[in-house]
Amino acid sequence: MKLTGAEIFCESLRREGVKTIFGLPGGVVLKIFDVLCQQKDLDLVLTRHEQGAAHMAEGYAKATGKAGVVLVTSGPGMTNIVTGLADAYMDSVPLVAFTGQVSTDLIGNDAFQEADNVGISRPCTKHNVLVKDVNDLAQTIKEAFYIATSGRPGPVLVDIPKDVSTAKAEFKYPDKVNLRGYNPTVGGNKNQIKQAAEEIMKAKKAMIYVGGGAIFSDAADEIRELAEITQIPVTMTLIMLCMHGGYWTNMAMHYSDLLIAVGARFDDRVTGKLSEFCPVARVIHIDIDPTSIKKTFHAHIPIVGDVKAVLRQLNVILRSLDGNPAQIKALRAPWIQQVEEWRKAHPLVYKQDEKIIKPQFVIEKLYQLTKHEAIVATDVGQHQMFAAQYFKGNRPRTWLTSGGLGTMGFGFPAAIGAQVAFPDRQVLCITSEGSFQMNLQELVVAAERKLPVKIVLLNNGVHGMVRQWQDLFYEGRYSASLLGKMPDFVKLADAYGIKGLRAVKPNEVEPVLKDGLKHKGPVLMDIHTDPYENCYPMIPAGGAQHEMMLEDPPGLKVAKKGGAHKRKGDEGEGVLPA
Repeated sequence: MKLTGAEIFCESLRREGVKTIFGLPGGVVLKIFDVLCQQKDLDLVLTRHEQGAAHMAEGYAKATGKAGVVLVTSGPGMTNIVTGLADAYMDSVPLVAFTGQVSTDLIGNDAFQEADNVGISRPCTKHNVLVKDVNDLAQTIKEAFYIATSGRPGPVLVDIPKDVSTAKAEFKYPDKVNLRGYNPTVGGNKNQIKQAAEEIMKAKKAMIYVGGGAIFSDAADEIRELAEITQIPVTMTLIMLCMHGGYWTNMAMHYSDLLIAVGARFDDRVTGKLSEFCPVARVIHIDIDPTSIKKTFHAHIPIVGDVKAVLRQLNVILRSLDGNPAQIKALRAPWIQQVEEWRKAHPLVYKQDEKIIKPQFVIEKLYQLTKHEAIVATDVGQHQMFAAQYFKGNRPRTWLTSGGLGTMGFGFPAAIGAQVAFPDRQVLCITSEGSFQMNLQELVVAAERKLPVKIVLLNNGVHGMVRQWQDLFYEGRYSASLLGKMPDFVKLADAYGIKGLRAVKPNEVEPVLKDGLKHKGPVLMDIHTDPYENCYPMIPAGGAQHEMMLEDPPGLKVAKKGGAHKRKGDEGEGVLPA
């Protein structure tokens, strides 16, 4: 029996094990949406903006490890997901985006809602393709999922013209994919792995530097085993090591004599001043993407391969070389002691007073009330850094954030995607009023589906990280960082049929968090925090890892005293909102 392209689309997704699609309809994809509404196996989550759909699919993918799926229409439907595609591309998130396109005979004629979907998405996708013949649709979908989830994961776009979705063809779904020129290396080179093992065994001040590739490779157990065998400290990218990472972590990286980089890409927020990054360290770099190795930083021992597979090989060799565990522990003991001394000398600190809520205080309380049970999605800015510092995760796929692109508006839709994937797990969205307002329309999705996402909104009335930089490097000129008139977020939540809570004093924080967390449905907790609080430690732009700022400069403390700040060019004082 022949099937329409729309039916082939749905059946292909079933064969790939897809359960959930995030999307929004439009003219050229109506045939696909019509077929979707007549079946029960595929759950369509109707979003209120296509960008929200892309970020929900990202959250779903990051939490599950499976490909997130997006379905949108042509023209503005496609252009609205570009931010999500770019975000997924930067963070290596497996995503398959299906976009509608005008009929093949109209392509290139400036038809209504026509856009060059392939051309627009080419810079921010791992692969993209325009399907011109319905007979190629099933094969193309099979290849899309294979490319998105294999090798270094990433977003793939499949553009489906209207006439392809309505035309008919015999349905045959391929069992496997064989793409010429695309054969990701899984197992690493044995000689290089052996060299790496020998370097590791003789290093005295080694560090294991873990990136997002280790998460998508499901290599948590192998990394833990590597650390236990070798007694080497472990740091992760945004969570522990970065522009706002721990003092002890950055110092340990700077003074290490061997760096074992696992599924990391040496981005600028990690390295700081590249010429002074790990100046004396030998570097072992393990990554499945050969283009990531030596792209930014030299690797003395490059190993191309899947992180999980390579670490398994490496651990076997290390165990064969490790004849005396006590000797290894003694070799590394002075180094571990040094790292601990750095930690004790400059721990993460803040001072909570009786009048104004510190953002760190909120996140600490939230962590104490949820511990390791929650999946945490964040937006981007100061709250993201505070969450990374004070919400201590110990399980993979529970920290969902926009790392590479730094997308404000990511957090709440991503939390929805994770909650759809795991309806019985606790999902938190830590956000700020600036980021949250970029995709707050998705509140209706949480409301109508009764998704129990808990939104912890750290409301300081400013773009906090922008304001911090303006204070430190632009003489306190708050250009477009004060948000001015703000909505009443509790009333906004009520308008969407969601429980809203507010805390404006420190003693109100814990009761609000407890009340919100025990509520069965979605909750928005509007917590008013100190607009002047800065996030430290901080490596200034262009600075090296060992050149961290640990607190406000003396002059800045004087300027901020009393809740008012002199702004150059203003008459009198510019006061941030209380």
